[in-house]
Amino acid sequence: MLNHFLIVILQIFPVLFNYRYRLLNVRLSSTDELVSTLGSGAFGKVVECIDRLNGNQRVAVKIVKNIECFCEVARSEIAVLEEINGLDDNNRFACVRMLDWFDHEGHICIVLELLGLSTFDFLRQNDFLPFSVEQIRHMAFQIFRAVCFLHRNKLTHTDLKPENILFVSSEVNTEASCTERKLGNLDVKVVDFGTATFDHEYHESLVSTRHYRAPEVILDLGWNQSCDVWSLGCVLMEFYLGRTLFPTHDSKEHLAMMEKVLGPIPPHLLKQTRKQHYVQSEHLNWEDQNSSDDHIRTHCQPLKQYMERRNEEERQLFDLLGCMLEYDVCRRITLEEALWHPFFSPMRTPEHCITARI
Repeated sequence: MLNHFLIVILQIFPVLFNYRYRLLNVRLSSTDELVSTLGSGAFGKVVECIDRLNGNQRVAVKIVKNIECFCEVARSEIAVLEEINGLDDNNRFACVRMLDWFDHEGHICIVLELLGLSTFDFLRQNDFLPFSVEQIRHMAFQIFRAVCFLHRNKLTHTDLKPENILFVSSEVNTEASCTERKLGNLDVKVVDFGTATFDHEYHESLVSTRHYRAPEVILDLGWNQSCDVWSLGCVLMEFYLGRTLFPTHDSKEHLAMMEKVLGPIPPHLLKQTRKQHYVQSEHLNWEDQNSSDDHIRTHCQPLKQYMERRNEEERQLFDLLGCMLEYDVCRRITLEEALWHPFFSPMRTPEHCITARI
């Protein structure tokens, strides 16, 4: 089959992708410029291609496997990206732009602007050296504006994590030391809208990648846009630490880690959960002598104890994080409120030419 052959070819050969005429033009001559596979997963592949009808512009093409569950997610992502494009004609908010899409013999292909490394890949390639507070502020302000834009338009991303936040450019500052890679451009964009959900749509009970999953999702209490706020709190902590805040793959252990970092889960939330096996006498059913308790003690500590310098900007960052990592969604800060937090004051000066107004 041609489409199977295409998937194989894209892994190893130069590709020129003439998507505007819906033609696949695979060239194997040595004179063609090599393009690369940018990423792959269960869904398919993302490849770098060349738009020959638009000044040889480089683009990213997400090629989805011809399997119905993946195609359904791709169609949902296309609908969301079309909505975002329509609502943000001037590209004011840091969401990836869809340039086109087409169906090739059952493979849905989404043509996107080409971006750089994900923030996770940059951390990994930089030996998980944390970002500075100033870098976190610059990136967070853009991310918060983008996701706040989604929330204002009744949309929840549901899968915010470092892998889904990409740098616009991955060019490294050549003046950096040989042991530390520094980006010259800290502009970022939010990607992967495959599980984004409009307020009026059915809400799957389980959303978000494990480490960034909000307590209300784990406890099956229902969720809303606040789950994105929790996820971003975990993301900012990962930027600050260079590692995941809650390194676990077990739901009950995840809740126990939250309690170690943030204090006890409020009894009224535990009373409401459908996961009653997590609860004993209005408390989390977790024994200190549990075999994984050593793991929790090793990897988790109260939130404020993670603070390294305890200067004013770090106090502001951790105050903001405390507001984001609030168990009760009714008390959790919104992103619109977060943009006016004192932590972002430097981003609102004329010197930065950036405002929090959306």
